Amino acid sequence: MAPALTGDRAFTISQASRSCGLPESTLRYYEQIGVIGPVRRDPLNGYRVYSQDDLDVLDAVACLSGLGMPVANLREYLANAAPSRAAAATQLDLMREQRDRLAQDAEALELRRRYVELKVSYWEAVAAGDDAEVERIALEAGPLSVAIRADSARTAGR
Repeated sequence: MAPALTGDRAFTISQASRSCGLPESTLRYYEQIGVIGPVRRDPLNGYRVYSQDDLDVLDAVACLSGLGMPVANLREYLANAAPSRAAAATQLDLMREQRDRLAQDAEALELRRRYVELKVSYWEAVAAGDDAEVERIALEAGPLSVAIRADSARTAGR
């Protein structure tokens, strides 16, 4: 049973993990590096005790993490979470940056999908003995291969 918090329901790290979908190790790590604030501890056993408010924050963290937001941006976004005009500019910048990152990722994914489709067509042509089609597809795949390698080099530092 979860330890009691005054006036609030209490959740163990295991329950918090199941609620937000992040592993317990990630919850500990995010606390350690300051993505989430220090979690209250049970005075009897020292275990983390999460409140419903903590779970609400963890849900937001899990969503932003699932979007691929870098940890530094995630930390900054959560630090500015209180709705205000002062925070709005920072939040907009962070969300626009993430939107642009996702758009680049979508373009890269589409490029890779096109390449795989070409390889399927290539091997279908090989299986059919259509040498002219094999040659045409090989020529078309070359530039895609170069673009994929360039994109991989661009994203390696993320």
